[in-house]
Amino acid sequence: MKKIPLNDWHVSHGAKMVEFGGFLMPVSYSGVLAEHQAVRERCGLFDISHMGEFYFEGEAAQAFLQSVTTNDLRTLHDGEAQYSLLLNETGGVVDDIIVYRINATRFMLCVNAANIQKDFAWLRARLPQGLSMEDRSDEMGMIALQGPASERVLAAMDFDLESLQRFQFSFPRLAENPVMLSRTGYTGEEGCEIFLPNESLPAVWEALLRAGAPHGIVPIGLGARDTLRLEMAYPLYGHELNDEINPFEAGLAWVVKMEKGDFVGRPALQKIQAAGVARRRVGLAMLDPGIPREGLRVILQDRPVGVVCSGTFSPTLKVGIATALIDRTANPDSGEILIDIRGKLKKAKIVQLPFIKRL
Repeated sequence: MKKIPLNDWHVSHGAKMVEFGGFLMPVSYSGVLAEHQAVRERCGLFDISHMGEFYFEGEAAQAFLQSVTTNDLRTLHDGEAQYSLLLNETGGVVDDIIVYRINATRFMLCVNAANIQKDFAWLRARLPQGLSMEDRSDEMGMIALQGPASERVLAAMDFDLESLQRFQFSFPRLAENPVMLSRTGYTGEEGCEIFLPNESLPAVWEALLRAGAPHGIVPIGLGARDTLRLEMAYPLYGHELNDEINPFEAGLAWVVKMEKGDFVGRPALQKIQAAGVARRRVGLAMLDPGIPREGLRVILQDRPVGVVCSGTFSPTLKVGIATALIDRTANPDSGEILIDIRGKLKKAKIVQLPFIKRL
């Protein structure tokens, strides 16, 4: 199990550490509910240095990435990023990623921590001659600043977040350290994600905390990161996405550009489109007391029709919420939706995603 560079800082500041994606990570400091509310109301700082970074350089970079991702890279300009997917030949999701176009011949991919080795091998096996691919995950850190006060925190560090639109990035200096700063995030709040060398992490992390102190900034663990992303119905690999779930089932058709031409997994998706998906992702809100959890059965008319992908107690809505994959033919108007929670059938209802509206 790997330790992130700021491991000792997290431990010394009271973080509860857990294994996640092969890394020892902070899950909470003051408690998930308090940290969740801090991000929704003020701002929070996440150490997400477990994430992976791959760099591609060469004339064939864009053409190659266009052939292995589902979104259309031709819409990107320098300094712009794009959410996308890597698919296997059966249409299942290898990983969900963000592609950063640094320039016409240089791109970066941010990949999920648990998939770093898998993604690198998958991409390397398809890499054309003459295109350079480098895994810099071990030498790079990543910080996320999220919350409505984020812009003021960055302004105190002489950076204007309004100089970037959503999914744009630039290369400023923070606390005298060069970084790559992207106006992206995983919470539904305003903010940014910052890529930087490991050796710059302590100085930038501490400087952000100092700049954010007047605005109520606090460090945030993975527990609140999960409740924040689930309220926004953002997928988490291994839950809403995996090698057996295709993007149409997962509600990610918007990130699949079938018209752009061939890419890995496209023939399988064409067949799925023609036949219709077998399952669909839905949002569930509890009507009875109870918290739905991953893997629990969803029941309709006395038969199982699906399983919970992710579930939690929503600090914003004050109710249990979940995403679930259910049979395409399941008609929620035909009876009560029930979730089997420890052998007791609890009432729920299908609700529109995302659970809350933010950005």
